[in-house]
Amino acid sequence: MYVFFSKIGGFLILPSNFLIVLMAAGLLLSLSARWRRRGRLLTFAGFAGLVVCAFSPAANWLIVPLEDRFQRPATLENYDGIIILGGAVDTVVTGVRGDTALTMSAERVTITARLAKALPAAKIIHTGGQGMIVSSQATEAEGAARLFRDFGIAPERIILEDQSRNTWQNAVYAKKIVQPQPGQRWLLVTSAYHMPRSMGVFEKAGWTGVTAYPVDFRTRGPQDSMLGFDGASKGLRRFDIAFREWVGLAVYKLLGRSTAFFPGP
Repeated sequence: MYVFFSKIGGFLILPSNFLIVLMAAGLLLSLSARWRRRGRLLTFAGFAGLVVCAFSPAANWLIVPLEDRFQRPATLENYDGIIILGGAVDTVVTGVRGDTALTMSAERVTITARLAKALPAAKIIHTGGQGMIVSSQATEAEGAARLFRDFGIAPERIILEDQSRNTWQNAVYAKKIVQPQPGQRWLLVTSAYHMPRSMGVFEKAGWTGVTAYPVDFRTRGPQDSMLGFDGASKGLRRFDIAFREWVGLAVYKLLGRSTAFFPGP
């Protein structure tokens, strides 16, 4: 039930969705003589919000601190396993087309080819089922497994977890399958903006020896903090991603599913 409400809530709290609903409500109220002034105010507020989110540096202000929170390790040595979080496979298209379709977070899974070669003895753990509310014909694990075979990774190195639907379940379900032992070291791979929450969740779930390996960067770093966007869709998408992640950090801390509001190294 939590997963269902979190997905619905996640859709509704996205600034772009909220602002469009606000404008629609304002336009409807404007049709009434009694509410015309308030309707116009709501419409203007929604439009102004969209402009700020789409073209100002606000999206970068939110996402840069997330992306810069964790750095990649200086060397890749003596890791027992590589944990890849779901989010890179479009399960709806994959299920219909019969081949792996990737999302904008594709680097979460494509980086596995390089890491598997750099750490030839490490296990490859992919954790991800169906992140959509409506059931699809494939899981992320199925799509990732197909890519891993194409990468030439030996099947005996691969561990697939195909039931999780959010970050907390990624950590809990993967831990149940892998049963990590004290002293083992694990490389955690996910999008850079998602890494603070992921590290807090894995630590809270009882994983030890986890090292962050952020990928899928959306900015160059602090130098992008004063840059706006030359396209509304790019700005709105980045603002939505960053805003949702900050909300996720707060919710996970309140629910006791993370070690801190803003986990750090």
